[in-house]
Parts: sequence; C-alpha cells; structure tokens
Amino acid sequence: MPQLKPKELRKQDADKLRQTLFDLRSELSKLAGSAQRGVVKKDVGNIRRIRRDIARVVTVMHEKGIAE
Repeated sequence: MPQLKPKELRKQDADKLRQTLFDLRSELSKLAGSAQRGVVKKDVGNIRRIRRDIARVVTVMHEKGIAE
C-alpha cells in the first residue's frame, strides 16, 4: 500500500476512514509479529510507514469529529 496523503483522506467518508484504519492496524500487527520472530527483516521499514499512515488517518478522523 502506498503512502496515504492527507488530502485524499479528507475526501473519504467516515466508514471508509474506519475501514482504512482497521486495515492499517491489522497490517501493522502482522508485520510487527513477523519482525519480532525475525522472519521478515526487509519489511521492517514498512512498519514505520504504516505507523505514520495510522497517525494520518486518526488525525483526519479527529478533524472531522469522527470517533474511532
């Protein structure tokens, strides 16, 4: 998944934002688990990108007044 842009996130409705947040959190969980087991060393950099994308989504949700 490419980096999410705040401008694109602001165009999305509440349900789409919640779904995006759910998808990102599940992907982060899978990558973090793999990294801890030492299975996926090349994707460790993606963890940082996903964490930042989650922060972007949560920020847009707060701007719109949407509860997580």
